[in-house]
Amino acid sequence: MSFYIIDKETRMIKINPAELKLVAQYIHEITGIYLDQSKSYLFETRLSSVAEAHGCKSYQELQAKAKKDPSKAIEKLIIDAITTNETLFFRDKGPFELMQHKILPEIIDARSSKSSLKTQVRIWSAAASTGQELYSIAIVIKELIRDAPGYAFTLLGTDISDAAIAQASYGKYNRFEIERGLDKKYLQKFFTLFGESWKIKDEIRAMVNFQKVNLMHPFTSLGKFDIIFCRNVAIYFSLEDRKKLFNKLADSLADDGYLVIGSTESLSGVCPRFIPKRHLRSIFYQKQ
Repeated sequence: MSFYIIDKETRMIKINPAELKLVAQYIHEITGIYLDQSKSYLFETRLSSVAEAHGCKSYQELQAKAKKDPSKAIEKLIIDAITTNETLFFRDKGPFELMQHKILPEIIDARSSKSSLKTQVRIWSAAASTGQELYSIAIVIKELIRDAPGYAFTLLGTDISDAAIAQASYGKYNRFEIERGLDKKYLQKFFTLFGESWKIKDEIRAMVNFQKVNLMHPFTSLGKFDIIFCRNVAIYFSLEDRKKLFNKLADSLADDGYLVIGSTESLSGVCPRFIPKRHLRSIFYQKQ
């Protein structure tokens, strides 16, 4: 039996241990995110407003209502609330220097020798959040390649959150989001002032595409990629789910392709199909 308590100071619905276990299992089913018993605060801070907005007096009631909702609207709100859209332009810098000085030149060289037609390069940001990572990649490409007609880049960004994908597709960012990681020379060159925010220019926006993808589900329909960025998302998964994810990523990566993961992540004991390699200050992975 479920009961509810509202914290008088924060006005948040409190969660009890039995309810937490039930809702955590539901969150894992729809997102792959693993949350243990220590994460009660996360449920309360992120889901309390969703529960109250739908007239739910407990998280168990919210979960039950979400599962019965044929439109999946409540489920989408839960995903948007629980996922961590922590990102910034040129985050950690190292991976983008790696792209500029090693990965892109090598991929372009390898693809150019295979065809007399346009050099095709496919890049996937597998946890794109609100788009800063993929736009940073596009800026690196634009600066490196300029307007050379002999190249065709396909840049795909995916995320599980509808709200994140909507912002990424629109390409508009407030001052705080812009100032986190973006060099002023890029701001003036690739963004336009839009009220009190900044909007990515069409020349960069046209290079990218965003769509909703749940990494726990099959994604072979996306095709093969030459470069995959999958940074700082698998840290929220269980070891078993990480193994499944990186094996699927290996299937989606070209035989000579490059995988870039988070600076604090490692595939040791996770996916032996990948071997780590180092360039400058960064580590990247290629298939055995």
